[in-house]
Amino acid sequence: SEGRLITAEYESHYLVTTYVPNAGRGLVTLDKRMEWDPLFRSHVESLDKKKPVIICGDMNVAHLEIDLKNPKTNKKNAGFTQEERDGFTKLVKAGFVDTYRHFYPKKEGSYTFWTYMMNCRAKNVGWRLDYFLVSSRLVPHLADVVIRDQVFGSDHCPITLLL
Repeated sequence: SEGRLITAEYESHYLVTTYVPNAGRGLVTLDKRMEWDPLFRSHVESLDKKKPVIICGDMNVAHLEIDLKNPKTNKKNAGFTQEERDGFTKLVKAGFVDTYRHFYPKKEGSYTFWTYMMNCRAKNVGWRLDYFLVSSRLVPHLADVVIRDQVFGSDHCPITLLL
């Protein structure tokens, strides 16, 4: 009931847009997130058997330590628990490539979300929560991924996948 997704079928691929459930302040909805992850993974794996899949949206997890400004102080906070990170790792191991890390495996300071509190966006104290993931067989068709961090109007910024 917390997560959302839209699956669009095109001739050559599927496009899945999603909002993954947030584990919540104090991790009060982490159990919902843990229910969501395997169901979502199963859905995209079944699509991937038919044709390649492009996943985009707010995955509500900073997968790697370089995907947020302060990893050490956030290990027990929503979006950076080991459980959430492990769920994302399982998605990657299922054959879906984090396109940003494909192009920029060690780039730090690249975020798509900043809390409105304490002027975090101006200080670039953020999290990379928004992703494009693709079926591994689409990797040869990737050109770039751009984080549009100068687009304002939300606590998240858009990202663009170039094929």
